[in-house]
Amino acid sequence: MRAPRSVPLLAILALLPCVRAAETGGGLPPTPSRAWVQALFDSWRAPVPPRHLGGNLYYVGASGVSAWLITTPAGHILLDTGFEDTVPIIVRGVEQLGFKVTDIRLILSSHAHIDHTGGHALMKRTTGAEVVASAADARVLESGGADDFLVWPKDTLLYAPVPVDRIIADGDTVTLGGTTLTAHLTPGHTRGATTWTMELADGGRSYQVVFFSSASINAGTRLLGNAAYPGIVADLEQTLATLKALPCDLYLAPHGGQFAMADKFARLDRGEGVAALVDPAGWRELIAGAERSFRDQLAREQALAQP
Repeated sequence: MRAPRSVPLLAILALLPCVRAAETGGGLPPTPSRAWVQALFDSWRAPVPPRHLGGNLYYVGASGVSAWLITTPAGHILLDTGFEDTVPIIVRGVEQLGFKVTDIRLILSSHAHIDHTGGHALMKRTTGAEVVASAADARVLESGGADDFLVWPKDTLLYAPVPVDRIIADGDTVTLGGTTLTAHLTPGHTRGATTWTMELADGGRSYQVVFFSSASINAGTRLLGNAAYPGIVADLEQTLATLKALPCDLYLAPHGGQFAMADKFARLDRGEGVAALVDPAGWRELIAGAERSFRDQLAREQALAQP
């Protein structure tokens, strides 16, 4: 049996726009306020100890925004950099684990929002690593968030622009030192959101790892009549189909609450090893929940559009 999962602060905060919508009689979550966004972001910035997850995979992120270090004999891969002001947490974590931050050769991302790529420019300057991204997210990265379609207060979305060295398409691979990650374009949360997969070897076994991008709809985003992103419905439909088809033994995500990080890391700390992270049922539940949210909002918007 699966133990019940605790509800972290970020999950409670994520419900606030819906509560406000209900209070005002609106049928859909409104655009969040600057104060709400800042409170949410601030709740994700606390340091946590870095951890060895298994094989050549490590966690070096903050409390609420993930960062993944994948080590190889030819240098290392960093997936997501968090906010610019959480980059020092990553640097300390890499060093505490016994690695050199200057050995990071590639910087990848789940999606080009400030809480996951706000640190890209600083990390690139620190390491000299190449930045890899999808074409759609590359435009956001190189504009420092200005090209984002979100209707949130613009100043909450902006970060230091960073040049992208390599553009990847769906199914492309990134290989370094014998480790290969495969890019699966899963747009909707951003136009270029990318879910990455890799095979993790640990203890004589092999595990299929999914680094989930996101499939949620940001507060204030409309599915119908969205002039800034007219293809969002079709993209989310395709993304859900893609995610359902991915083989998955263990999944990791941009925010700890998306993969029960607190519970799983506590089990890691008790010495359970990779077994603490193996959770194919949790993966199916995550995608099913994302699909329910998508279909619910789509149905509400369609109902509101009826004369």
